[in-house]
Formats: sequence, C-alpha cells, structure tokens
Amino acid sequence: MIHASSSLLMVKTKHGSEAMKALHISSISCGVLLATAVATPFSSQPAANSGSQTGQHPVLVNTCLITDHIQRLVAFYQPVLQRKAKWSGNDYAEFATGVGVLAIFSAAAQEKYIPGSAEAAKNRSVILEFNVADPDREYRRLQGLVKTWVKPPTTQPWGTRSIHFRDPDGNLVDFYSQPPSSR
Repeated sequence: MIHASSSLLMVKTKHGSEAMKALHISSISCGVLLATAVATPFSSQPAANSGSQTGQHPVLVNTCLITDHIQRLVAFYQPVLQRKAKWSGNDYAEFATGVGVLAIFSAAAQEKYIPGSAEAAKNRSVILEFNVADPDREYRRLQGLVKTWVKPPTTQPWGTRSIHFRDPDGNLVDFYSQPPSSR
C-alpha cells in the first residue's frame, strides 16, 4: 500500500524541496506499488466536501515503481509521457501526470528505508493506465521506444480504445481513450 495525504501534497507546494523530500519518503513508506494511475484532467486538490482533509477518504496521489535501474526506467518514461522527470537526489524521480505522480525509486534506497518490502521488476498484477487523446497515434509514436508490445490498438468490449505495452522492468502500461459518446 502506498500512503500520501493531500495535506502533505499542499505542504510540498508551499514549502519547497525540504517538504518535498518528506512527501517522497511518506509516499513510499508503506511499501510496494499496488495502485493504478489514470491520467485524466482534473484537479489534484480534493473537493471541499470530499472528507479527505479529515482522513475519511484516502486520496491516491502517488504511484511508485521500485527499480534496480532507475536511469533506464526514467529514460524510458520521459519520451513515453512526453515529460521531463523531476529528480530528488539520485534515487528518486517523478512525473506529474495531472492527476497524480508516477514516481520511480531505486530498489537499493527502498531496501535501506523499508527492508524486505519490495522486489524490483516483479510486478504482474498492476496496470498503469493513462488516458490519452488517440491510442492509435500513440501506438505509431511509440514504435521506436517500446520493446515489448502486449496488445496493439484495440477497442475493448466496454468501449475504450487501448494499447498495452511493458516498460523495461516489465510493468504493464495501458494508453486508452474513452469512446466518443462518453467523452
């Protein structure tokens, strides 16, 4: 389980890098990745009546991939997400996606802070889902970057259009779009 609260996120934006480090440690302090990140446009701040300020409703703000090859994974995600990683030291990088953060953390540092809590590149149960405008266009764009394709552009039975591929650590990634009638 990964834990981070919206109040910590606000501290990060108000107080700069020292508070940001506290958020990084907090967001990975409960261990391994067990979340799905969906990048769709909406505010990362909770609604006034959502209850997240009082702790009644958890708010997922960070998904962290643990890796033995942080430079390689960051080098993969920068062109895939079309964003530059924001680094905090040599062991942590993150990509703000609009809804939350895709973080990449070194396995050695994870072992130092929470021994025995995670194994790098062993995920086969989570899909990182990103909402994109056109999966077919993304499929063409990513041909030179992605080495392992799981499924080419396909319209799923529930109506979404998706492409599925694996990052260099084997994590499954889905770039999808909603059917035109539900956009």
